Amino acid sequence: MTLKHLVAAATVAFGLHTAPTLAQDAAIDAMQEYMMFSEYEAGIILPQQLDQTVFEAALFVDTRDAGQFEEGTIPGAVNIEWREVLDRIDQIPEDRMTILFCNTGSLSAQAAFALRVAGRSNVVVLQSGFTGWQQDAAYRP
Repeated sequence: MTLKHLVAAATVAFGLHTAPTLAQDAAIDAMQEYMMFSEYEAGIILPQQLDQTVFEAALFVDTRDAGQFEEGTIPGAVNIEWREVLDRIDQIPEDRMTILFCNTGSLSAQAAFALRVAGRSNVVVLQSGFTGWQQDAAYRP
């Protein structure tokens, strides 16, 4: 093997070794930028704010698993489990409010955070989740 081949192999090996680090740094930078410039209550909606107008305009995404979704959900909601939101981002519209929910809001908050870092500013979390909607929603069809 010539010196030229050794240098090329070392360059490729170094590039493969540093690529995950660079990707991780970019992800951390994106999250930090989002967190530094978001308003305190950005990205949430309360059940009391879900009047008929909001309900009819928004897409509801149930981020719970399929079994929980089948047991009961907000009418018209689609089921995209919280871990799958980035894999299925093409199913989440960019042109209308999208309200993510789970039972209480914790898993859907993780999904919404990922989507917002990915650039979806129209995504909000239903604070207190499906449970809160059942108890306190301003509108229930």
